[in-house]
Amino acid sequence: MACTVGPEPLGDGGGSERPKWDNKLQYLLSCIGFAVGLGNIWRFPYLCQTYGGGAFLIPYLIALVFEGIPLFYVELAIGQRLRRGSIGVWTAISPYLGGVGLGCVTVSFLVSLYYNTVLTWVLWYFLNSFQSPLPWSSCPLDVNRTGFEAECQASSTVSYFWYRQTLNITADISDSGSIQGRLLACLAASWAVVYLCVIRGIESTGKAIYFTALFPYLVLTIFLIRGLTLPGAVEGLIYLFTPDVQILQNPRVWLDAATQIFFSLSLAFGGHIAFASYNPPRNNCEKDAVTIALVNSMTSLYASIAVFSVLGFKAANDHGRCLDRNILHLINAFDFPDQSISRDDYAAVLTHLNASQPERVARLHLEACHLEDFLDKSASGTGLAFIIFTEAILHMPGAPGWAVLFFGMLFTLGLSSMFGNMESIITPLLDMGLTHRSIPKEVLTGLACLLCFLSAICFTLQSGNYWLEVFDNYAAPLNLIIFAFLEVVGVAYVYGLQQFSDDIVCMTGRRPSLYWRVTWKVVSPLLLLTIFVAYIAVLVWTPLSYRAWNTQYARFPSRQEKSYPGWVQATCVLLCFLPALWVPGVALVQLLAKHRRKQKDTWQDRRPNLQDGGAS
Repeated sequence: MACTVGPEPLGDGGGSERPKWDNKLQYLLSCIGFAVGLGNIWRFPYLCQTYGGGAFLIPYLIALVFEGIPLFYVELAIGQRLRRGSIGVWTAISPYLGGVGLGCVTVSFLVSLYYNTVLTWVLWYFLNSFQSPLPWSSCPLDVNRTGFEAECQASSTVSYFWYRQTLNITADISDSGSIQGRLLACLAASWAVVYLCVIRGIESTGKAIYFTALFPYLVLTIFLIRGLTLPGAVEGLIYLFTPDVQILQNPRVWLDAATQIFFSLSLAFGGHIAFASYNPPRNNCEKDAVTIALVNSMTSLYASIAVFSVLGFKAANDHGRCLDRNILHLINAFDFPDQSISRDDYAAVLTHLNASQPERVARLHLEACHLEDFLDKSASGTGLAFIIFTEAILHMPGAPGWAVLFFGMLFTLGLSSMFGNMESIITPLLDMGLTHRSIPKEVLTGLACLLCFLSAICFTLQSGNYWLEVFDNYAAPLNLIIFAFLEVVGVAYVYGLQQFSDDIVCMTGRRPSLYWRVTWKVVSPLLLLTIFVAYIAVLVWTPLSYRAWNTQYARFPSRQEKSYPGWVQATCVLLCFLPALWVPGVALVQLLAKHRRKQKDTWQDRRPNLQDGGAS
């Protein structure tokens, strides 16, 4: 059957010059590497723990079936059919939708800036892991070398290394501080690595992806095996997956499950469209979409087990030290012999003393040592990677080796995601033919990486962490939801579901089932519209604030809640809608161009009549 419906496919500059994947595994690993990123390690486990353990999987799976996989299939199919990047695809479907492609490129650019900054921090920790003891294992001496740094003693060794020795963070976002040379050097190194990997597009990333996509699974397996042998691992896993069905009544659980699926699969960035455009026309993109989506979700679960087995060990270790401190207080206060109270006997001894001498026990101000409280001290994002997990590694035998493995895994995870981000930017630019044919792809790629590096230097300032949080919270989420909605509506109603189904028949040999057609036409658009409204409501009701690391704060080392200054709030709002403004902007330009063409045609039609009238 000949694929003659829809817009004609377009190669890289036309014809048969468009690059192709060396093999199917290379393509699958590239998509998996783009989808499986840092969020699978440091966000999904946190959400699972926060929202009722195993109960969170219910809304997560519902969102996967009715939102994630259908949208993912649309992106792979439309990219493979039209063989163009995001700008070319949506311009071909309708010139009025060209802004969707430009918006995707803009979001990918903004995300690349701060995503590779996270890799900068990871690289800094990775390089510092090749020493024993680890530099975040103890407090440094003060200036007079007569004691330890007060800030470190007031907080913790891992927090001090993160906030002071890595970020050297300011106490307010308005205080920019200076560029940190060590971070600038690591940022340059990170972008150099990205450039060397993406220098020739899929020809170079296709080679690197074998390592960057598979190495994290090896490390996760090593951590899982080691974690399960540590004391407290079972308690950590039980705490993680014990279901709390009552929490499903909270609408925020369903919103976070839907958005986690959405961002975890890297939908609406344009990277999957670009990757699919290098596929052969008869590739089974339906099977690819289901396979990659399931691998991504299973990776999240696998990572959760590995992470919480180690965090369970950390909680058990902290719980034991808490008991030891209380036991020491009891021994000193009641003149018990040394080592006369074991951890196992502590509860019974304390109960007896509370019954016989409650006043003396009350004066000791003993800590409340409950294992659940220590298991609750989890975090997502950088808090998990650079504080919670680094502290857990300190307690493991051979800590430097585990630190090297952990941060090496994070770097390769982020690097494979950066391949997709850069492909989202470079492929559409190449398709648009913005540069002369004499200019090699390597030069355009180098210019793109250089622009990203220069733009990201602001994140190496002492206030850079605050700005990274601004970009992370406001640059991508709302825009991606808007673009995903326009993508599925554009395919189902503008391109036409019948025409799209015919294209899929050409590519896969069979027509999409009722499930696909219903989700594309009804379920996914409605679900995305609901997510959009709910997300807007959350943004409106959530104060525009941040948590500052302020040593002068009365409750330090707790972080101080501060409201963003007015100019930063304006930046947040601008980031929320700036990429999406391409959509009405391009549509308006196309409408005006069409109106001008119509006026020109009308004028040309009238001109001969006027000339004929003048001749008579």
